[in-house]
Formats: sequence, structure tokens, C-alpha cells
Amino acid sequence: MTFATPLALLALLLIPLVILALVLARRRRIRYAIRYPALDVLAGVVERERRGRWIPAALLVLALTALLLGAARPMARVPVPRDEATVMLVIDVSGSMNADDVEPTRMEAAERAASRFLDRLPERFQVGLVVFSSEAETLVPPTTDREAVRSALDTLNANGGTAMGDGLARALDVIEAARQEATGGGPPTTVDPGATPAPTTPDPNAQQPAVPPAVTLLLSDGANSAGGDPFIQAERARQLKVPVYTIALGTAGGVLRQPNAFGGTRIQPVPPDPDSLARIAETSNGRFFEAPSSENLTAVYDSLGSRIGFRMEEREVTVAFTAAGLLLLAAAGALRARRGARLP
Repeated sequence: MTFATPLALLALLLIPLVILALVLARRRRIRYAIRYPALDVLAGVVERERRGRWIPAALLVLALTALLLGAARPMARVPVPRDEATVMLVIDVSGSMNADDVEPTRMEAAERAASRFLDRLPERFQVGLVVFSSEAETLVPPTTDREAVRSALDTLNANGGTAMGDGLARALDVIEAARQEATGGGPPTTVDPGATPAPTTPDPNAQQPAVPPAVTLLLSDGANSAGGDPFIQAERARQLKVPVYTIALGTAGGVLRQPNAFGGTRIQPVPPDPDSLARIAETSNGRFFEAPSSENLTAVYDSLGSRIGFRMEEREVTVAFTAAGLLLLAAAGALRARRGARLP
């Protein structure tokens, strides 16, 4: 926490003086004689009063502290709803997604959780869908049409290898293209190679167009087995300021059951690759999650929906400190009045 006017914190030096004044006032309290026939009852009342006599004073000190901190205009990082963002879903549709260690299958669990995730995002967010197996494909470019994304999710079929790097590359290409369109950029113009380019001087005072925030959600259940290097794309995502949130779907004992040529069943182990996915997330400044069950996967998507829908922003929280101080002050006054009315 920081303060907009830190010099006002010097007023906190008054707190020890207030505490000292309260202690001295307690020691110099007025002694007086009373006539009370039931001395045993009075002794019990006095003992209870003695045990709680410092509560109003403590509340008063806390109230003054909160009010003085508020005078320094405290600043804190608080979650603020985003106005807009681009979210790219990158989903593994390799053959191992047919494994049933995540009920009913990894593929169906991923479809259902991703569809629910769409409900957690603000309506103005654009969502795109990239899938990858042996190759990567953009099924839905960034759009606010949630039904288009859901319809595409319903068509997913698991088959082939795992080109994780190609899936990330395709998603980052889409994000870069969307950013160029949003900031007024476009394809490079054709220039006569024999012409001398006119000198240009960049204007340091020119306001740069805002770059729309973007994140990528990568869900995969296995190690990269085809295409480009996913770690190169993770570094590219870091440079583009596009954090990659990775989800490792499945369990270490997951297997894929397929018929063989002899009429039997061939069992192929298909464990997830959490180490690679964690490295991708760390490199891109994202976060890694494990989802060994459909319930875990849904919880992960719900958490990501809340996380992506907000951004951390420095805001002044003076009102909160002032309100807390006034409430504590009122509580101290109420307790003091109540205690003062108990004894004659």
C-alpha cells in the first residue's frame, strides 16, 4: 500500500500521546464513596467492569489511527472490471483426448467446461477458438458471438498428434492481427524499390494507440509431438504481453483404448505433461493449473473467468479508512456510554 500524501502520516505520532493521556486519565479517576447494601453483588459488577474497561479506549485509538491513515490518502491495488479484452481458447484435440480417465471423456469434459467458461466473461470480451492436433486450425476468430464459439465447441473430434507449438503460434497470430486492426494498423503498403523514402521523424508527443489486452488459455493432455517448439511461442507470448494460462487435463494413469488388428484392445498410456505446460505458463507470465477430473476442470475455468474479467489497478481507498474510523469511533462512544450507565 502506498500513500498519495505520505507527509500526513506524521500525524500518527499523536497516537502515543493519546494513549499516554488515556492512561493518565485512568490513574487520576475520581474516587468516591457509595452506599450499596449488596456489596458482594457490587464486587462482581466492578470486577466485570474492570476486565473490559480498556475496550472503549482501544477502539478510540484504532478509530484515530484509521482516520489519520485516511488523511494520508492511501492507495491500494484493487480489482477493477475490464471494459474489453481478447481471449483465445487453444484446445488440444489430439487422439489422446478420447481417454476416459476424465468423465465422460477428456474431450467432452473440455467442451462442457469451455462452454461454461464463456458465461463467466463480460459480454464485451471477444473470444476466439483455436484447436490443434497434428496441425493447428482457427475455428472461430475473436468475436462477441458466444453461440458461434459454442457451436464450434460442439463439433470437436479428437484425432492425431499434439502440435502444441503450432496451436500457440496460431493463437498469437490471431491476437496480433486483432491488435493491428484495433489500433488502426494494417498490412504494409507497396513501395517502389527505386524510390528514395522520405525521411520521417517520430513525434515523441504523439499518443500511442491503446493495445487491447489479450490472454490465451491453453488446454492440453499430452506432450508436444508434432509441429513447432511451444517454448519459443511462450517467449513470443511474453514479448507480446499475452499471458498463457495452461491447463493439464487428465491423470498420470490415463490410457487410450483402441481396437487392434486381432480383434482385441490396444491400451496406450496417455499421461498429461504438466512440466511442459507449467514452463509455458511461467515463461509467458501466465499461470499453470492441473485438472485431473471434470469437476477440477470446471473449477479452473470458473476461476479463470473471474481472474480474466478483472484487472488490478491502483485506486485511492480513503473512503474505506474513513468509514472504518467513524464506525470504530461510534462503537467506542456507545460502549463508553453503556459502561458509564451501569454503576451509580
